[in-house]
Amino acid sequence: MIDRREILDIAGTLGLLPQVVEKDYVLGWILAGIYQQTALAESWIFKGGTCLKKCYFETYRFSEDLDFTLTDPSHIDRDFLASVFRGIGEWIYEKTGIELPEAMQDFDFFENPRGSVSGQGKLSYRGPIAPRSGGLPRIKLDLTPDELLVLPSAKRTIFHDYSDAPTEEITVLCYTYEEAFAEKVRALGDRARPRDLYDVINLYRNAEARPRSTVLLDVLEQKCAHRGRSVPTLGGLEIHRGNLEGSCRPMLDHQLQALPPIESFWGALPEFFDWLQTGVTPAAPARYRMAAGETVLRERTLRLPVSGRNRSYLEIIRFAAANHLCVDLQYQGSARRIEPYSLRRTRDDNIVLHATRTTDGEHRSYRIDRIQGARATGQSFIPRFAVELSPQGPPVIPPTTNQEK
Repeated sequence: MIDRREILDIAGTLGLLPQVVEKDYVLGWILAGIYQQTALAESWIFKGGTCLKKCYFETYRFSEDLDFTLTDPSHIDRDFLASVFRGIGEWIYEKTGIELPEAMQDFDFFENPRGSVSGQGKLSYRGPIAPRSGGLPRIKLDLTPDELLVLPSAKRTIFHDYSDAPTEEITVLCYTYEEAFAEKVRALGDRARPRDLYDVINLYRNAEARPRSTVLLDVLEQKCAHRGRSVPTLGGLEIHRGNLEGSCRPMLDHQLQALPPIESFWGALPEFFDWLQTGVTPAAPARYRMAAGETVLRERTLRLPVSGRNRSYLEIIRFAAANHLCVDLQYQGSARRIEPYSLRRTRDDNIVLHATRTTDGEHRSYRIDRIQGARATGQSFIPRFAVELSPQGPPVIPPTTNQEK
C-alpha cells in the first residue's frame, strides 16, 4: 500500500480532499481484484463515469462508484457475491495491504423498472488514510444484468498512476467509447444530474475522440428504446435547468480541481444536440502556429521528462484546458492568468506551454521546468485556438459494424 504522504501530496497539488484521491486509488485496486477473478473477467462490463476516468481520460473528474453490466444474470446472488468478494478482498490485501473487511461487505437486490432484478454492493475499506472517527469509507457497486449492449465490449488498460501500480498493468472489460458516450446522453435525459451534463459536454468537446454522430445516435436510440424512453432533447431538458444549477456545487465540487461555471456547459447543449442530429459542428479554431523544429506533445503526463512537482502543475493545466478554464500561473517569480492551449517540445529539447495571456490576448510560451505554481480558476474562456493538451490524444476505439453506418 502506498504511503499516506503520497495521497496527501497529490490531494494538495490538485486541490482535492485526500479522501477523494484515496478512493480513486482504492477503486483501481478493486478493479484489479475483480478482473483477476475468472468468474467475472469476461462477464462484468465496466461502465459509467468512473469508467471514463479510469479507461479513457487520464485527466478527468474523479468519481466514486463502480458500475457494471453483467452478462451472466446468475451473478445477482448474495452467496455468489459474498464468496467472490471474499476472495477479492484477500487478494487485494495480499497485494497491497488495503483492507475490505468481509463483515462490512453488503449486497442488496431490487426490482428495476424493467421488471428484472438488479444488485447493489457496498464495500467498506481501510486504505492509507485511516479515519479518525466514525465508520470506514465505502464504495458502491451498481450491478445491472439486463442492460442492452449495442456494441461489443472493449478491453482497456486503466489509469492507475500511483507508485504501487502493478508492473503487468490492470486490464478491464468495459463499454466502448461510443457506448459510454451514448449511455451518458441517455442518463442526462433520464435524471438530469450535473455530472451527466459535465460528462456529455466534455465528451463532445473532445473533438479528436468524437465518434460519428450517426453512430452515437444509433446507439442512443437503441438504448433509449430498451428503457422505454425517448431520445433526450434540448427542450426536454429545459425544465431541469434550475435543479441542475442548484445541485451543481454539492454534486460536482469535490470531484474537480475547480468547478467550471454551469452556464458554460448548459450553453454548449444547443451545439451538441445540433451535431447529434445533423453531424454539423462549427469550424474548429486553428492551432497555434508551429515554430521551426517544434512538435506537439500528447504523451501521458507520467511519461514526460519533468520533475514531480512540475508534473503536478502540468496535470492542473491539462485539467483546466479540457474544461476551458483559465489558469493562474506562477512563473519566474510573478503571477499571470492564462488560457492554456498546447504543449510542445522545441528543437532545443525544452518542453513549453503555449498560452494566451488574458490581460491583453497576447501569445506567450512558458518552459514547464520554470513553472513555480499553477491553479485552475473558475473563469471560463472560449478557445481562440485549438486546445491540444489532452494527455493521450484520442482514445483508441476498436472498429465496429455500427461505425460504418
